[in-house]
Amino acid sequence: MTEERPEYRVWALSGIPEVQQGDDLAKLIAAAEPGLADGDVLLVTSKIVSKAEGRIVEAADREAAIDAETVRVVARRGALRIVENRQGLVMAAAGVDASNTPAGTVLLLPEDPDASARAIRAGLRELLGIHVGVVVTDTFGRPWRAGLTDVAIGAAGVRVLDDLRGGTDAYGNPLSATVVATADELAGAGDLVKGKAQGRPVAVLRGLPHVVDGGTSVTGPNGAAGPDGEAGEGTDGARALVRSARDDMFRLGTSEAIREAVTQRRTVRAFTDEPVDPGAVRRAVAAAVTAPAPHHTTPWRFVLLESEESRVRLLDAMRDAWIADLRRDGKSEESVAKRVRRGDVLRHAPYLAVPCLVMDGSHHYGDARRDGAEREMFVVAMGAGVQNFLVALAGERLGSAWVSSTMFCRDVVRETLGLPAGWDPMGAVAIGHPAQEPGPRPRRDAGGFVEVR
Repeated sequence: MTEERPEYRVWALSGIPEVQQGDDLAKLIAAAEPGLADGDVLLVTSKIVSKAEGRIVEAADREAAIDAETVRVVARRGALRIVENRQGLVMAAAGVDASNTPAGTVLLLPEDPDASARAIRAGLRELLGIHVGVVVTDTFGRPWRAGLTDVAIGAAGVRVLDDLRGGTDAYGNPLSATVVATADELAGAGDLVKGKAQGRPVAVLRGLPHVVDGGTSVTGPNGAAGPDGEAGEGTDGARALVRSARDDMFRLGTSEAIREAVTQRRTVRAFTDEPVDPGAVRRAVAAAVTAPAPHHTTPWRFVLLESEESRVRLLDAMRDAWIADLRRDGKSEESVAKRVRRGDVLRHAPYLAVPCLVMDGSHHYGDARRDGAEREMFVVAMGAGVQNFLVALAGERLGSAWVSSTMFCRDVVRETLGLPAGWDPMGAVAIGHPAQEPGPRPRRDAGGFVEVR
């Protein structure tokens, strides 16, 4: 018995005229290929969808049009911008295209590519009585890969993602992370025959009827589909291919990542019980020790209190020292209790770090003025190191609070932690997963902090 060989065929349609605003794409496609059949997949270049929907706009300056379509800039190099556009797609130039459009105009992506795909599919069903899948495609570059390829930006009646998790491979091994971007694979197949400049904006793929369904966007393990919907209405369509911000490990470009880590670094005083990854803290220390320092020294030391016993022992000793100091200052018991409670952020944190300043390599000049300035240089370097540390923690999605309390009882901290006499504790950093999202940061006008001479 001969084993069935899986195969498919894909071809580009000839005879699609220059598309004008208001054209019915389903009618143009049906006229060019009246032999379409159930289970076919139509791969439609977004450019003709945009033209039919009147997405041509006058724009003497393409950059201005890109600005209007941009939600955020992800990365920039020279004139090239990778941005997130209003459709939620991350791509070059927001998808604004100045080619194959009259001079002085640019072409924008369809307003809702999934809705466009649904309209074409419904039109073909009405005209030809067939159930097909429709994928609206556009050309993307990709991180870490040279060259361009077509991907799906809109879809209807197509299994956009095949979720194979929970199934097994040919050897019986469990699949735990495999989700196939089926719609993107279909788009790439169509691009091979459409070409970029041959005037063939539509391709047909035949032979894979299992990727066409009654409306389900995402299939489950082993191809199991969810509830059917008519013509793809009510499904996510190609939107399912766009990672949410929460799940996207590579959401930020280099410059944006630096800016966001700095601006999103907030003092966090309430933490969850979720354990802190010690590796994340060590990566933050590695960032800390890249800070500038005088005389090519390394004045930073970080004491990491990873056990609850070490944290409690230190905080109890510090509390006793604070209380004794406050009572010597004549503070009332109510005032003492109130001030001690301010240190609770350290006690409730699941992880503590004590940054310490060491003066190894410092110069001694023999007069108070220059020796004082020498120490100040080292203290400034310590602050730079701790700032790096806090920003890196924010990049690890960890909250932190730098509390100065250890500086008021350094001898107690050194004795409790068994530190060398030359190590000066410079506060303590409470670290953990934030119990809630921080509120909006009040805007500060940088101009108010600048003097120009």
